Amino acid sequence: MKMDLTDTTSSKINNALVQGRRAIGTPAVGMVLTLVIVTDEEHAYDALKAANEASREHPSRKLVVIKRVSRSMRDRAKARLDAEVRVGTSAGTGETVVLRLYGDVIDHAQSVVLPLLLPDAPVVVWWPVGAPVNPEKDPLGALAQRRVTDTYAAEDPLAEVSARAAHYTPGDTDLAWTRITPWRSMLAAALDQQQVDVVSAEVEGEGYNPSGELLAMWLADRLGVPVKRTVSDGPGLTAVRLETGNGPIVLDRPNGTLATLCMPGQPDRAVALNRRDTAELLAEELRRLDPDTTYEAAIKYGVERLSEPAAQSAQPAAAPKEAKPAEAAEVAAPDAADAPAASSTPAPAKKASGKKAAGK
Repeated sequence: MKMDLTDTTSSKINNALVQGRRAIGTPAVGMVLTLVIVTDEEHAYDALKAANEASREHPSRKLVVIKRVSRSMRDRAKARLDAEVRVGTSAGTGETVVLRLYGDVIDHAQSVVLPLLLPDAPVVVWWPVGAPVNPEKDPLGALAQRRVTDTYAAEDPLAEVSARAAHYTPGDTDLAWTRITPWRSMLAAALDQQQVDVVSAEVEGEGYNPSGELLAMWLADRLGVPVKRTVSDGPGLTAVRLETGNGPIVLDRPNGTLATLCMPGQPDRAVALNRRDTAELLAEELRRLDPDTTYEAAIKYGVERLSEPAAQSAQPAAAPKEAKPAEAAEVAAPDAADAPAASSTPAPAKKASGKKAAGK
């Protein structure tokens, strides 16, 4: 069921939601959270499609906030709110309200959203594009327990990663980090099987892909070894190499679908490492509403430290901190502790293209 409301208010939108639920015979509200999607008209369709697919796992009320900038000065001064209310099959699992803001109301989006939040339910705000520099200080971000951004969609991904580190607040997360969850799990499992000391690492992937920097910072932070970031043609991340005392451990994925895990003393194994779409990434983030301390430790390691020369690499072998495989295995637990790390030469940053971000 779909209802269009022109020049409306939050109170009328709430009444339309109640009427819609009664009309389809489901007056009970069985949703677990409110997902606020802040985007523009260009990306609204794809973002809402991903949110509807994720709602199969997380039934939610989805509020899509679209700020429309009028062309004429007269229209810009006139505040107006248009809404599109969807319930039933057209809204996925849950309810959907598409809010289009005009004029002065653009600067007060939180006053429109606040009355529409589900009572006693957590709030997640997601910026598919155009995320604020400090999400927690954003009027809409201040309403949420979790704030989801995507540095892959930024004009300068590496600068965006640095900004996220500088303004990190518990509850922040990024889909560029979510994309490397299978990589982190696979590497942690490999180190569980090989009781060896890691002396250095290398991460290979597209130059404009911030997931490569995040994976490199995670390895440097957890293992305390120099990590080299190299550029490949992609797609996405293509390989990770860990140099150990027994030989290299290599996780290679040249085609974005099937990876090969090579370990000393064991036959090569093919492992599924598909690049995931946005709906899968969003569903993973909605599974947890507590702060991700592993992400915090990795992003606060700093892209700049990856850019520093590895001055310690020429020192005797006793100088680097001994790597512990058990520490790397803690990727499965989000409350991993911080660990100091060395740094190495970075990949040259390329400017992000305008193409749509793909799952890694």
